[in-house]
Amino acid sequence: MNIEIGEIIQLKKPHPCGKKDSDKWKVLRVGADFRLECMGCSHQVMMKRSLVEKSIKNHG
Repeated sequence: MNIEIGEIIQLKKPHPCGKKDSDKWKVLRVGADFRLECMGCSHQVMMKRSLVEKSIKNHG
């Protein structure tokens, strides 16, 4: 899967913040791990590549 820095991805489950767009994440770092930023509350998380690729609902 080709995901680049700055892209917005939509995951299957929303972030627990519950704000609007909490299921959309901005990609800040790509590698073995991804750094994602919640578009609802700007919280940042690190996730393994395999988990992110499995959790993607909509890409791009």
